[in-house]
Amino acid sequence: MVITLPSGKIETPQRLGELVKAHRKYNGLTQAEFAALAGVGNRFISDLENGKPSVQLDKVLQVLSSLGLELHISRRTKPSYLKKY
Repeated sequence: MVITLPSGKIETPQRLGELVKAHRKYNGLTQAEFAALAGVGNRFISDLENGKPSVQLDKVLQVLSSLGLELHISRRTKPSYLKKY
């Protein structure tokens, strides 16, 4: 059986949280276990997985790295402020 973990475009803090949670659970870790492995607090993992919009970016990157994930930036369209020119 092949298991496909979720990936893709992240447009909301909730979507990022869903992805982190799915990858954590796939690895069979509780929030507390994963927090210890990632070097962050359990509350941070909970906030991130629940889509809190004000989590610290450096810690998000640390968590993603701990899961073997990377953050990529790509242009989707012209920025809205340039559309009128």
